[in-house]
Amino acid sequence: MAYQVLARKYRPQRFADVAGQDHVTVTLMNALTQQRIAHGYIFSGHRGIGKTTIARILACALNCRNPIGSEKRPTAEPCEVCESCLEIRAGNATDVIEIDAATNRGIDEIRELRDAARYRPSRDKYKIYILDEAHQITDAAFNALLKTLEEPPDHIVFMMATTQPEDIPQTVRSRCQHFNFHAVKLVDILGELRGIAQHEGVDADEAALNLLAEAGDGSMRDALSVMDQAIASAPVENGRARLDASQIRELMGTVANGTFERILIAINENRSAEVMTIANELMDAGNSPAQLARQAVRYLRSCVIAKITGLKADAEGEFIGSELLQISADEQRRAARTAALFSEEELTRFLQTMLRTFDELGYRQEQRFHFELGLLKLVHLRRLLPVEEVLSSLSGAAAPRSAAPAPQPRSAAPAPAAAPSKPAFSPFDQDKSRRYSGVEAGHNPAPVVSAPPVVSAPPVAAAAPVATPPPPPAPLVIPSLAAVATDPIPVPAPIPVPEPVPVTAPVAPIELAPAEPAPVEPPLVELAAEEPAPLAPVDPPQSPVILSEAEGPASLLPVPEPVAETPEPEAAATSPELAPLQAKAVDALAKASGQTSAADAIAESVWKVDAGTLTIQTQCSKTMLPMIVNPDAEKLVRAAVRDAGITKVVILPGVPNAAPKKPRAARAGSPEAKAKQHPMIQQAQRLFDAEIRNVIDLSEGN
Repeated sequence: MAYQVLARKYRPQRFADVAGQDHVTVTLMNALTQQRIAHGYIFSGHRGIGKTTIARILACALNCRNPIGSEKRPTAEPCEVCESCLEIRAGNATDVIEIDAATNRGIDEIRELRDAARYRPSRDKYKIYILDEAHQITDAAFNALLKTLEEPPDHIVFMMATTQPEDIPQTVRSRCQHFNFHAVKLVDILGELRGIAQHEGVDADEAALNLLAEAGDGSMRDALSVMDQAIASAPVENGRARLDASQIRELMGTVANGTFERILIAINENRSAEVMTIANELMDAGNSPAQLARQAVRYLRSCVIAKITGLKADAEGEFIGSELLQISADEQRRAARTAALFSEEELTRFLQTMLRTFDELGYRQEQRFHFELGLLKLVHLRRLLPVEEVLSSLSGAAAPRSAAPAPQPRSAAPAPAAAPSKPAFSPFDQDKSRRYSGVEAGHNPAPVVSAPPVVSAPPVAAAAPVATPPPPPAPLVIPSLAAVATDPIPVPAPIPVPEPVPVTAPVAPIELAPAEPAPVEPPLVELAAEEPAPLAPVDPPQSPVILSEAEGPASLLPVPEPVAETPEPEAAATSPELAPLQAKAVDALAKASGQTSAADAIAESVWKVDAGTLTIQTQCSKTMLPMIVNPDAEKLVRAAVRDAGITKVVILPGVPNAAPKKPRAARAGSPEAKAKQHPMIQQAQRLFDAEIRNVIDLSEGN
């Protein structure tokens, strides 16, 4: 007999032999005992965990010729001795059809299956269809199978095995019982591998079996395939193959986790050179950067889980592993030792960085450089401080500065006032004090005229104190807004300004008292003072001034600079030769129904003829032109100019920044003429000097 691989040779033949799927096997055995058989099953889950195997065992149990509870079949398990069980195990049963749905996925194959399902089984109780990789079936083929799944004959049972149940339509899933298979645990895989090693006569230590179980990654078939390969490459001693961990690592092209432990120890001690040296040794040995990054990610994940679950690496005798870590006890201790060097946040950042590095290696040219850069990033991340630590240090350093200052003795001299951040003299402060002083006095303050000040006082600098400060300047009297409209504004007499004397106290704001109304004079503003004083130096005027000789003192008035007048561009007009044609077109549009706006637009346009082409430049925008001058209006214009020998008519929208159009006389009876005759429009023109730009006729028929 030809050699059978371990995955086929040790395929389970009973529900009890299936490892790690108790929730499925127990449910199916209870359904068989109670005769609660469904017409459709969906088995989904990871690869190599027993989906198709359980489907075959269920087919044997359904078609087994020995009834449940008999001497040959005391339980719901198949008897494995009857003709039906033997044929199904051999794969040549007539009534159990196993179909590779990845190949037979079209609607034609499913139609044939549906037609054959109408006939009763040839010998057994049920006709069973096992569809492997059922997610590969097309949607049209699933739709062809819907009616059969909803109302199948009593002799049909469908079993669909898939790794992607989400690709099966919901209408199909709702008609079947769905069993979700779990990944096989490491302990269950180890138990199976030990038993197979004994049956095969292979000497394997515990570390080698742990590596094989971890290589399976939850798949029993993957673990058995790697074990089959390892046995073939293992050295033979006394007629028995011997498996050890180093030989399996070399076969799989992996690195011992002790190497990654050394890398993380060097990262903890901030030794970048040692990290680069270890990475160089690994890649010089022929290891792929992508494979190394994958292993680093897996090891860091183990360290994170060990840190979260609180694994301790000290008491090895009482070590209790974690269900979250599907690795051997020795590897769990190693991960716990490494996790003790870092905090949970640091390990999380390490894992995130290596995951990003692993993703980038898939599309980078120089994979070695990017892997080395990822390791250096881990060293740099170790040098970072947590945000909480930085904030706590900053708050601790700021505490002495925020303490209350020591009390000063009362006899001590007061500290000098700090220099103000704004100038001591502010016109806004004066305005505020004037308004508020009037309110406090019990009368309404006079309105303030916003005019530029004539005299500006120089800023006062702080200096040494003096014995007698100068008297405050006299208040300025500003008339009310009503007086300003009618009263003159005489120029004040010169006010003597004393020499600035430095003072320590801030300058008191100038009080502004309300002024009495002055006699009616020409419109001038008068600023009165109690005592004459010389004028302060004023900046020279920016423009020439003249003296206006009105009643009262002369006042300075600025002379406006002459402005060059820009001649207005003349509006373009239609040539006299084309004016009759334009008038004819306007008249035709005015007589047509609903073309009043088009007639106005054509009347305001400019007509030009060049080589038999008439160009009509309108004042309408590009958006409004198609709405005002519609195709019917264009036909009327072309008909009006057809006798003039014009072969082509082009109507253009208005040009931006065009010259203003000249006013034109409104036609008698037009909406524009009616608008100009309306009393309300005429009154608006008189009051606001308005003009009519556009008239839209909203009456019926327009």
